Amino acid sequence: MAKYDSVSFVVSNNVARMKSSSTLKAMQSAMKLRDRGHEVIDLTVGEPDFPTPEFICDLAVEGLHKGFTKYTPSQGMKYFIEAVASFYNSYFAVDISTSEISASCGGKQAIFNAICSIINPGDEVLIPKPYWVSFPEIVNFCGGIPVFIDTEQNGFVITADQVKNAITPKTKLLILNSPNNPTGQVIPAEQIIQIIETCAERSIYVISDECYLFFVYPPAEVFSSAVLPKDLRYFVCIAGSFSKTFSMTGWRIGYTIANEQWTQAMIRLQSHSATHPTSFVQYACAKALTEKLGESLKAIDSMLKEYKRRRDWLIPELQKIDGISCQMPNGAFYAFIDVRNIMKGQGFKTSADVASYLIEKTHVVTTDGAGFGADGFLRISYATSLENLQVAVSKIKSAFK
Repeated sequence: MAKYDSVSFVVSNNVARMKSSSTLKAMQSAMKLRDRGHEVIDLTVGEPDFPTPEFICDLAVEGLHKGFTKYTPSQGMKYFIEAVASFYNSYFAVDISTSEISASCGGKQAIFNAICSIINPGDEVLIPKPYWVSFPEIVNFCGGIPVFIDTEQNGFVITADQVKNAITPKTKLLILNSPNNPTGQVIPAEQIIQIIETCAERSIYVISDECYLFFVYPPAEVFSSAVLPKDLRYFVCIAGSFSKTFSMTGWRIGYTIANEQWTQAMIRLQSHSATHPTSFVQYACAKALTEKLGESLKAIDSMLKEYKRRRDWLIPELQKIDGISCQMPNGAFYAFIDVRNIMKGQGFKTSADVASYLIEKTHVVTTDGAGFGADGFLRISYATSLENLQVAVSKIKSAFK
């Protein structure tokens, strides 16, 4: 007989308010199919299918051999912080000081730190919809109130007028993401500036998620909020990441750029959580942004060209499928396909039903748009080979004949 009676475990209210990640659920569906012996085409994964550039791997080994295996300051290693500042100052011709920069364990922790260090219970946070799945959940964790702004009418691009109309006396923060996950759309530079000006005039802060910063297809252009005048940039926290840019998702390394007070708050929070990103990874990334910058930019350009090749084939082929429509993405590596006509024509109640149908009938795994706040859509990642995309599209066409 047990000495102690078991009781139902009760999670904290903060965690209970959070939903599980729909993107992780989709990945798990793919894994289950593989475990059952099926050949699966997984179009859910939001990570580059390229290996980390070899020179970055070599730099990490170099860091290990040089003894970068110990604790670093929670802000990050001095060399890393200086390298990020140097890169932004030279590439974007700006003046960012090291006191405005903090290292983080990937872009997700950068955003988590930024939101948790500024939001109090009851604060409203404006989030353009569709949104990355973690934005509202982190706000919920903090006791904040997500307020969604639907952007479909503008081709999935938020405008300053929409932001202005959504602001209330409780609004504390706006979260921008460009290039966007899940739509792949890019907010024009002049619109971003107007949006941030609209917020700054009302003392509302902005998180600019720039994790896909360099994955932009012409005529769209790379834009970072780092170029804003310093008085305007005071209201902005830039969340940056090496995960997508250098195909380093598993390395868990990112950073924030924000005013000194916000930065210090994030450092204090991180000192009681992850402490700091891995020291030899910081070393490798610092070298990649300084001594190996030419190779780094070449690696980015090579990935971008291949993503564009896949995009240019994929979107026209998807648009040929009856019942499916899809905008041409201007950045990142996602296609956000509208399946509402398929739902009407074939009796599906939700886009989750469409995704489930595709999994069972074709073993092609997509991500349900409802997790991004857009039921009726599916997200497809083209961070996979063109051959996989060709097979997947053929199967999807057959499934909806």
